[in-house]
Amino acid sequence: MDLFVLGYYAVICGLLAYSAPLLETSFRRLLLGLCTGLIAATALPFVRDLIV
Repeated sequence: MDLFVLGYYAVICGLLAYSAPLLETSFRRLLLGLCTGLIAATALPFVRDLIV
C-alpha cells in the first residue's frame, strides 16, 4: 500500500468512527460500515485518477 491508499482509508475510517457513537444499534453500525467500505472501494480509482 502506498501513502495515498493509507491516507484515503484513514479518512474514511475516521469519519466512520466519528459517526458510530451517534448510531443506536449495532445493526446500523454494521450497515454503515458496509456501505462506507463499498463506497470507498468503488471511489478510490476515480479519486486516484483525478489526483494523478
